Amino acid sequence: MKPFDYRRIQSVEEIGRDEPGQARFLAGGTNLIDLMKHEIEVPDRLLDISRLKLASIEDGENGGLRVGTLVTNTALASDPRVRKTWPLLSAALLSGATAQLRNRATTGGNLLQRTRCFYFYDTARPCNKRNPGEGCSAREEQNRIHAILGASDQCIATHPSDMAVAMVALDARLTLRAADGSERELPVEALHRLPGDHPEQDTVLEPEELILGVTLPAPPPGRQMYRKVRDRSSYAFALVSVGVILHVVEGKVDSIRIAFGGVAHKPWRAHKAATEANFRLAAEAELADAKGYDNNDFKIPLARRTLVATLRDAAHSEEEVSA
Repeated sequence: MKPFDYRRIQSVEEIGRDEPGQARFLAGGTNLIDLMKHEIEVPDRLLDISRLKLASIEDGENGGLRVGTLVTNTALASDPRVRKTWPLLSAALLSGATAQLRNRATTGGNLLQRTRCFYFYDTARPCNKRNPGEGCSAREEQNRIHAILGASDQCIATHPSDMAVAMVALDARLTLRAADGSERELPVEALHRLPGDHPEQDTVLEPEELILGVTLPAPPPGRQMYRKVRDRSSYAFALVSVGVILHVVEGKVDSIRIAFGGVAHKPWRAHKAATEANFRLAAEAELADAKGYDNNDFKIPLARRTLVATLRDAAHSEEEVSA
């Protein structure tokens, strides 16, 4: 591991001091430490933010919820307000990782975790995300877990977060603090980038820009569901996942929100599918431009079937609740 400086941050005002070199924020460390061990992340200094007062869950405006960036995945998933009002988020969190990891992993860190592409972690193999210009090993080799939507010639990696899929479906928003102290808001949907020509850039965050928290708006009416398809029933990343919010009125679909996981470089908001009340046609519309790379061709029909099955289950449950 490359030597680095370590500093514990006591307040957000300490962030952004004129210090040379590359810095990374450290909270739970469940992903960053592994990346540093592999020398994929080689920061000059770590800014430990784990003591900041950003670990609370508070009622927001108009029935929403404010979640601090340091709230652990366990605390968020088990909060009674989340379980009752945003069950999609709770289900997504509980489907990810192990209980031990959820106890350490934070809300901000979960959003910023990096891909689990085999070649990204194998420093002996070419990877444009790790070293731009090297090439993408996954395009021609083992790509079973890789992207079918939004990929580029430079990278076909996928984003691994379950929580982010739910956040995107729920129209959550981020509060960000820049190094100069200014703040801005950003939809979670706009946080992550597609690979394009710069797959090394996972997000639109500026250097030393900190996620202060996430705001969940009051969810729309309807049934919320999260379904995750993976190789093992637990402790595995999604081959395909889907988060759905479906509202049925008098037997007809009134509104749909859909987000996919495991299919793209970012959590994928299914805008095309959300305009089609016929579930099969919705799935076909969203996946019309999907592209496989031999080993992952199966993910296209898998994503289609998973979406249709989840929408049908949500519709059935919604009708039962209405009755």
